[in-house]
Amino acid sequence: MANSDQNRPWSFLEQYRGTHFNGTWPTLPELFTITAERYSDRPCYTVYDPDRVSMTYAESLAVIHRVANFLRSIKIDHGDKVAVTGKNSPEWAVAYMAILFAGATVVPIDYQLKDAEIDKLMQVSDAKALFVDEERFEHFSSRKAAPRGVFSLSRNHEPYIYDLEAKRDHAITPAGENDLAAILFTSGTTGTPKGVMLTHYNFVSDCFLAQANLAIYHSDIFYALLPLHHSYCMLAVFIESMSVGAELVFGKRMVIKQILHDLKEARVTMFLGVPMLFNKVLNGILRGVRQKGVVAYGLIRFLMGLSGLIKKVFKRNPGKKIFHGVLEKASLATVRICISGGGPLAPSVFRRYNQLGIDFVQGYGLTETAPILTLNPVDHYKETSVGRVIPQVDMKIIEPDERGAGEIVVKGPMVMQGYYNLPEETAEVFTDDGYFKTGDIGYLDHENYLYLTGRAKNMIVTEGGKNVYPEEIENNFQLHEEIEQIMVRGYQQDEASRVELIEALVFPNQELFKEQLAAGDEGRKAIVDRINAIVAEVNHDMPPYQRIRRVEVLDEPMEMTTTKKIKRHVVTEEDQD
Repeated sequence: MANSDQNRPWSFLEQYRGTHFNGTWPTLPELFTITAERYSDRPCYTVYDPDRVSMTYAESLAVIHRVANFLRSIKIDHGDKVAVTGKNSPEWAVAYMAILFAGATVVPIDYQLKDAEIDKLMQVSDAKALFVDEERFEHFSSRKAAPRGVFSLSRNHEPYIYDLEAKRDHAITPAGENDLAAILFTSGTTGTPKGVMLTHYNFVSDCFLAQANLAIYHSDIFYALLPLHHSYCMLAVFIESMSVGAELVFGKRMVIKQILHDLKEARVTMFLGVPMLFNKVLNGILRGVRQKGVVAYGLIRFLMGLSGLIKKVFKRNPGKKIFHGVLEKASLATVRICISGGGPLAPSVFRRYNQLGIDFVQGYGLTETAPILTLNPVDHYKETSVGRVIPQVDMKIIEPDERGAGEIVVKGPMVMQGYYNLPEETAEVFTDDGYFKTGDIGYLDHENYLYLTGRAKNMIVTEGGKNVYPEEIENNFQLHEEIEQIMVRGYQQDEASRVELIEALVFPNQELFKEQLAAGDEGRKAIVDRINAIVAEVNHDMPPYQRIRRVEVLDEPMEMTTTKKIKRHVVTEEDQD
């Protein structure tokens, strides 16, 4: 690491160079070992099920070593692939780390996939063994889905991960920093799954370089709510917490009541989520404020505006004290930082959390970049930006339009090695001079902050040649509680002209429209009228070329990814059937 990095968050690593690691960065097992030495007695993995169960770093390391030795005893060799699929849990974390300590490569698989899809990903990745949760254990174990064995992440089945033990110690060839740490399968929202190959170097460099824009501490308590197989939660929660010796609390269900209980009980300080989750929490807060009456609501909103202004201009945060009661009721009083990722967040949501006294951060990245590329620094955030480019990332905008927006391309230590066994697909996503093509459209300002406008493949070309990105329009609906899901897309009224108009598919909030849904046709008409009124209201504040021309109100929800993004390709295919 360069001399200029001496005062960076990762400078402490220098005292371990030559004894604990020899590369540019430590591998993930080397990093965990360093942390377990620095913070051996601190809580590492914690779950409330329903009572608190926790392991220290020293205890976690001992279990990980034991499972890694067992894997070596069943002939899991250096570089072999081992899959893990299940709900977030300490057992999932131990499986992940034990695979890496054995010198193997972990293949985290989405637990929400169907059995046949998990089977396919195991075959594609050449997985030799499988760790699986209780609901799927019997299916995979009875079929001997992995040649070296199927192991349970739940005490309700044997062989249970914590009981795995070899009769003797086995030699392990540790992974190097340039060896594969994980193969992450991603279909995103628009296509077939591809196995993204990420090395220890990719993960660990991204983990520490991101800390240049965001300070985290061993005293922090992270909340693992989003699925850990997803690169965002894997890096920003699982690996980041490990790097500083922070506690990691595992959320079991993405249900608001359970989330609020966990946040309060665990005294969480680092709360990472997706826009849909933060929208629901904020709407709940504002609904409670409105119930206090018009005068109280007006006063609180005035104080929020004043608090936000002071925070922005004077770098002071009065909101934490002013709104302590509101935050306490919302189980957010202990939260130091909220981070939103996995999709675009409306600037109005970002602004209101900051006004309430919470340091709210937005970032940007892709699975192929391990994933973090930008983060909004707490002390110099920009509400409409997804953050400042982190150190050692070389980001460019190619083929910019009149406002400077074009495709975002990047180089950096966190960029993937390619797609597993897909050389042609790998070549397609890199420029001739080695930049990774993100497929996202955006622009950079003079301080190297990134602003997103949308996905290149989702772009709508309207009359007059205007480029419209659906995500920009969809953002305007995030605080309208009546809308559970919205997908904006182009349609052609006249195929000959190829000019696209804009339509919105909307699935209403079933809870809010409960009475109307029970009232038959008249109730449905009332729902449609209300949705159309909201669209008209949003349209009024947008330029003509971005306005929605037609609306379809859906009776069934659209299919989503595990990070709550609509699978656009699935919706389009259904229309074509």
